[in-house]
Amino acid sequence: MAHFWFISAPLHGHLDWGGFLRTAQALIRRGHRVTWVSEKQIAPAVAEAGVPFLPVDKTGWLWPPPPAPDLSTIPPQQAVMLRYQRALDTWLSEDLVGDAAAGLIELASTQGKPDVIVTDPFLSASALAAEALDVPMVVCGWPAQKELNDEFLFPVQKSLASASTDRIDRLCQRFGLKGVNFAKGPTPSVQSPLLHITYFNDFWYQADSGTMLPQTVFVGGTPVAPTIPPPAWLTDIPAEQPLALITLGSVFTGDLGFFAWSAQAAARVGLVPVVVIGRNPLEPEKKAELKAALPGNTRLLNWVSFDHVLPRTRLIIHHAGMGTTHAAVVHGIVQMAVPHAADQRGNARRIAQAKVGLNLTAHDVRHGALLEGAKALTTDAKIQQNARQLAADFAALGGPDRAAEHLAAIAEG
Repeated sequence: MAHFWFISAPLHGHLDWGGFLRTAQALIRRGHRVTWVSEKQIAPAVAEAGVPFLPVDKTGWLWPPPPAPDLSTIPPQQAVMLRYQRALDTWLSEDLVGDAAAGLIELASTQGKPDVIVTDPFLSASALAAEALDVPMVVCGWPAQKELNDEFLFPVQKSLASASTDRIDRLCQRFGLKGVNFAKGPTPSVQSPLLHITYFNDFWYQADSGTMLPQTVFVGGTPVAPTIPPPAWLTDIPAEQPLALITLGSVFTGDLGFFAWSAQAAARVGLVPVVVIGRNPLEPEKKAELKAALPGNTRLLNWVSFDHVLPRTRLIIHHAGMGTTHAAVVHGIVQMAVPHAADQRGNARRIAQAKVGLNLTAHDVRHGALLEGAKALTTDAKIQQNARQLAADFAALGGPDRAAEHLAAIAEG
């Protein structure tokens, strides 16, 4: 049987992408050897999933990023440039990525190189190490898409694209590589020439259908039955009372107004608000301020198990993170998305395009759209049917088990 390395950034969200960690579990069930490689802070979550873990000092992912400057004090064009620059530095800080790639190469020399490297979509070190080790690389969680033409790029994008190309070229020179695992073009990215696995379906990417490359496969997904009893706070809520899950994931947890306004909207349409503020600590005075602004029946938590909570959830109000969006889809739940950064904007747009929810801006939220949206989504039978149908379509594709079949085929050559 084959040996797979699964490499991720040291963030809980990067274990998911709709089924990344569950794909590792599926390979283990098929008899393959799987090792998860990342920084030690996510070791407990991986171990809890039953996947062997190997720590490395660096993965090449810059986290946390440097403190953000006050963008309100600088010209808009300069503020946009700084946002793009920070995003580029997160996945392509040259020295950090180079050192991480060297660490992965060294790890292979001491532990034995894998047959296949499976990576999250934004780890440049994985792309370099796989080529240096002459090992096939697969990207999980993101489709392979054609590069944009220069004519469609804004000036700031052209400038940062040139910077990213230069960084990749220098990294390839450092290791004597050709860069076979990077997209060629004006907006470089980590790209496998062999296989990209996305846990959505082609309908989800309907607006991007002309950009998909042939190495992309869609495997959808299904809900997972819990293996442990539900938590006491959940069983204390009568079974006939539907829930509204409200979350901003694990990064944008300081937006207290979003939590309060969302909970008030959910309560107004007869749902029990479950507000999940993430694993980042919240100062006691801020938490007290938030509690005072929430409806009395709200459950305020740091973390929940989707497998327990979502079967009882009627509406999700969230940031459009990939994992949360996917979980809502496979459970057939209507969604209100308020994206904050990066890929969240694309996910929110696709929620609206699939007609399973709403894509709201911060401006919409401040002007009462959460309550209007909650009323619409919980009373519109058509959009609820759309959500159920999309869940059925995802389930038909096979999810992580199908992803494991594709990976096994890559290992067999």
